[in-house]
Amino acid sequence: MKVSSAIAELNFERFLRWQLPFDTDNSKQAIFAFMGQAYIGLKADTFTKSDLEYSQKHLRILSGLYGILKPLDLIQAYRLEMGTKLQNERGSNLYKFWGDIVTLELNKAIQESGNKMLINLASNEYFKVINKKILDADIVTPVFKDEKNGVYKVITVYAKTARGMMSRFIIKNKINNTKDLLAFNYNGYAYSHEMSDKNILTFIR
Repeated sequence: MKVSSAIAELNFERFLRWQLPFDTDNSKQAIFAFMGQAYIGLKADTFTKSDLEYSQKHLRILSGLYGILKPLDLIQAYRLEMGTKLQNERGSNLYKFWGDIVTLELNKAIQESGNKMLINLASNEYFKVINKKILDADIVTPVFKDEKNGVYKVITVYAKTARGMMSRFIIKNKINNTKDLLAFNYNGYAYSHEMSDKNILTFIR
């Protein structure tokens, strides 16, 4: 996994503690379990019951270990990045392991929602697990750029947090169309028409 000894030991201990069945004593709901930059921007711990119900219907989380999760699905702590090279019965990595399974599950969620717009707020590493050839959706990808030395560029740590903030914006405002996405203005970001097109929405600050 190319991690420090401390992180390796932490996850070794986590995996030792795994047990079935998953319940509220040994597991957490996914939206509250993840702690990366995107989840800092999401601030799910401040969601209302209505927000959580909306997210359960409209938000999906990609996972190297679980494939695809609803926000309130119970998970046990782990570390397994989607891009990890891991020999398995289906190939040499997790993309081959998951194959089209994640995409087909996503298609079910899209069909149930009644809206074929998919707002992609996953990193490139994770979205690569989606087979766009069979995905039954119109993909819209927000991109977040910061000005540095007169040039707008994606700064990874800021972009991750902004993707979480965009998710929060969508859930809080129950957004279901591209036009309303353009009003996103969290943390100083604003939509740039000049840097955007039909499928890529660029927000700058």
